[in-house]
Amino acid sequence: MDRTRRIGLACLAISLLASTASCGGSTAPRPADAAPAGRSAVAIASDPSGASGFPDGAAFEPGAPPPAAPAPFDASPSADFERPAAAQGAGRGEGAARRSPRREIAPEPIERPGLGTEWGETRVSRISTAPFVRADFERPFAVASLFYNDAEGARAMASASGFRRTSPQAFTSAGGAVAVGLRAEGGGFLSGFVAGETRHVVGEAGQRYSIVLRNLTPTRIECVVSVDGLDVMDGQPAAFGKRGYLIEPHDELEIDGFRQSMDTVAAFRFGSVRGSYANQKHGDARNVGVIGVALFHERGTTPWTLDELQRRREADPFPGQFATPPGG
Repeated sequence: MDRTRRIGLACLAISLLASTASCGGSTAPRPADAAPAGRSAVAIASDPSGASGFPDGAAFEPGAPPPAAPAPFDASPSADFERPAAAQGAGRGEGAARRSPRREIAPEPIERPGLGTEWGETRVSRISTAPFVRADFERPFAVASLFYNDAEGARAMASASGFRRTSPQAFTSAGGAVAVGLRAEGGGFLSGFVAGETRHVVGEAGQRYSIVLRNLTPTRIECVVSVDGLDVMDGQPAAFGKRGYLIEPHDELEIDGFRQSMDTVAAFRFGSVRGSYANQKHGDARNVGVIGVALFHERGTTPWTLDELQRRREADPFPGQFATPPGG
């Protein structure tokens, strides 16, 4: 199902080959995965000056797994100690027995149910830079969200509101501007359901996935993408002001993992919330379970607002009976 992606101004036909490396966190080394042939390098947006837009000194950590979360601070005493004589109660003799304070044992942290995205094995995924000037740098014209969980978590979320089950597919989002889906290792999309205004995908622990974006508009757009609240480019908290991937009109982009360098990514792998990259790297699992996409159109192009996209979706294919000349 993979297709050639021509992203950016310069289309560099570089095949993506999978490579094997030790995984960070608790993930064990995995066998080499052969990436499908015929996939070209993708482009990331940059300023006209050629700057890539990555934060200074914080963009890439080539091959480095996320550091383990620091151990919680233990305020309990490390050893029994004696109270000073002056602090002892009146009437106590010098040879009276002294008591040690009761030591508190910190409770074990509660394991949160459901899936998170772990830092997976290193995979080859080459990118280049291309100039792209946003029409509005800080404000995307549309934002889409895609939630994920395991089967048990999905059932719990579905029971909270009305839903309809879906077949394996990419979900049309952002008023029809893009289609967003999660693709499994075998090449097919993961199935899910729609509950209210939210879209959900069902996965399994240990499963590798990629994020697939299809540009359904006739203009080039920039996509800033986050996983569990972290930008997929630098692994830091996501924000609209960061630069993203470029998608040509009516083209498709596949994002394989958190970017480690211009040539490699750490694969997206479903795992536990505690073992998620967000928790292991930042000690923060508040936003685990959601994938975000912010869309920006290019300066000088006709803006594809949500209103315009909605008008096109509601266009009537048979509004009249017969054709009449213009102005008639």
